[in-house]
Amino acid sequence: MDDLLLALAVPAVVLASGVYAVCDCRRTRRNPPLPYTRRAARAAAHDVLSRAEAVVGGAYNTLGGLYTDPAAPHPAQDTPVVTGRRAAGPDPGPSRPAPARRP
Repeated sequence: MDDLLLALAVPAVVLASGVYAVCDCRRTRRNPPLPYTRRAARAAAHDVLSRAEAVVGGAYNTLGGLYTDPAAPHPAQDTPVVTGRRAAGPDPGPSRPAPARRP
């Protein structure tokens, strides 16, 4: 009897997950998510970049001494700070708008 219940439980779980997937798909089609704007995408990318710079800079400041050559003379200045921008060159400025879509 236990084997029969186990054998019937697997198709029941597969059927239930299929019904859930269909209902979730229909709900998503009826109530689509809000559009992700370019400004929000740029802000999110800038936020991720600044967090990554902070993590890399902190890791380099903490572990940078492990990678120096012990025979080399020690520099008089502190460890360099990692930045995301190039040292030289003009600022690229804002990105240009996307072309309008035709129906």
